[in-house]
Amino acid sequence: MRTVLITGCSSGIGYHAAHALAGRGWRVFATCRSQTDCNRLQADGLESFKLDYTDSTSIHAALAQALSRSDGRLDALFNNGAYAIPGATEDLPTDALRAIFETNLFGWHELTRAVLPVMRAQGHGRIVQNSSVLGLAALKWRGAYVATKFALEGLSDVLRLEMAGSGIHVSLIEPGPITSRIRENSIAHFERWIDWENSPRADQYRETLLARLYDKQGPDFFELPPDAVTRRLIHALEARRPRARYYVTTPTYLLGGLRRILPTRLLDQVLGRI
Repeated sequence: MRTVLITGCSSGIGYHAAHALAGRGWRVFATCRSQTDCNRLQADGLESFKLDYTDSTSIHAALAQALSRSDGRLDALFNNGAYAIPGATEDLPTDALRAIFETNLFGWHELTRAVLPVMRAQGHGRIVQNSSVLGLAALKWRGAYVATKFALEGLSDVLRLEMAGSGIHVSLIEPGPITSRIRENSIAHFERWIDWENSPRADQYRETLLARLYDKQGPDFFELPPDAVTRRLIHALEARRPRARYYVTTPTYLLGGLRRILPTRLLDQVLGRI
C-alpha cells in the first residue's frame, strides 16, 4: 500500500485530498495543527495526528509517527498548510512576515528535508507543494502571502533540478480561487498584525478590504471546489512522469499566460485592476 503524508487536513484542500486518496487505496497520514481536528479525522476513519509547521519538535515527531506506522516507508509528501495576512505591504510589520514564513515556507522546508533521506534510501518518492496563482503573479493587499509563495516556487524549482536522477519527483500545484476557509482564517492574522486605522490607506481599507474580509459573500468568480486540486494531486502522485507544475482554475492559466507574454509595465496595469 502506497503511503502519503498530508499537512493542513483540517478543511479545504487537505481535507478533501486525504479522503480522496484514502478512497483510492493510499495509506494516508492526515495531519493537522489542532488535536481537535485530528480527532475529527480519526472519527472519519483516517490516521491523523498533529503536525505544526511552526514547531520543529512537532514536525519531526509527526514524521516519526508516520514512519513507525509504515515500517519506515513514505512514498509521498503533500505540503499544504498555509495562511494569509491581508493588508498593504507598507502596513505589514516585519515580525508578521517572519511569522508567516515560519508556517508557509520554513516549516515546509524542514519537513521536506526530513523526508528526503527516507525517500533516498528507498530509491523513490513524490514531493508535491501546494503553491498558488499568487506564486506566479502579485496582487495588491496580499504581499505577505505572495512573498511566501514566490519563495516556495523558487525553492521547489531548485529542489526539482537537484533531485533529477534520484527517483524523487518534485511538483508544484498552483490553484487560483478554491473553496476553503482561508479568508475566514485570515481575519485573526489581519486583526493581530495590521493597524489599518492608522494607515495612510485607511480609506482604501474601508472601501475594499474590510468588506471582503468580514462580509459574507458568495463564491469568487471562477472559484472551484477542492476536488479540482485533488485531481491534479492524483496525477502528480500516480503518473509515471509527473509534471513540474499543475495549473488549477482559469485565473491561473490566464495570469500564467499573461506573465509570459506581457512586458512588466503592461502586466502591472492588468494586475492593478484586480
